[in-house]
Amino acid sequence: MNKRPRLVVFDLDYTLWPFWVDTHVDPPFRKSSDGSVLDSNGQHVRLYPETMAVLEQVHSKGIPIALASRTGEVQGARQLLEMFGLERYVRYEEIYPGSKAIHFQRLSQQSGIPLPQMLFFDDESRNIQDVSKLGVTCILVSNGITLALLKQGLEAFANS
Repeated sequence: MNKRPRLVVFDLDYTLWPFWVDTHVDPPFRKSSDGSVLDSNGQHVRLYPETMAVLEQVHSKGIPIALASRTGEVQGARQLLEMFGLERYVRYEEIYPGSKAIHFQRLSQQSGIPLPQMLFFDDESRNIQDVSKLGVTCILVSNGITLALLKQGLEAFANS
């Protein structure tokens, strides 16, 4: 059997959705009558096209999902997770400003999963570098999470 991560961790901004929640959109958010999510200015807020498929695939493999985000807009981020229905996939979350290394140490403490058994997706090179030093398999996301990137990450983990 292929070696699989025991926890898959995703960043939020420019990984699951194409914006910074603390600067590019304006909370609070609301759902319109057609089910789309709007910010307080009526601007449409969307996920990357394959975000839901990626989360469903990880979830269907029985691998727990965590979120790690350094956003200062904690309430807005949580509201979006709820409005998009993403929270049903998420077992652990570390969403607050600060070091990604600390986010991961806390995720490890909460979950009981050692850092080298985690797979992480983020759009920022510095986060990838910091978290890689902890022994976590990290994948840099350039245009949002995709099924192809998920496959690449699972393969990188299996070969680590």
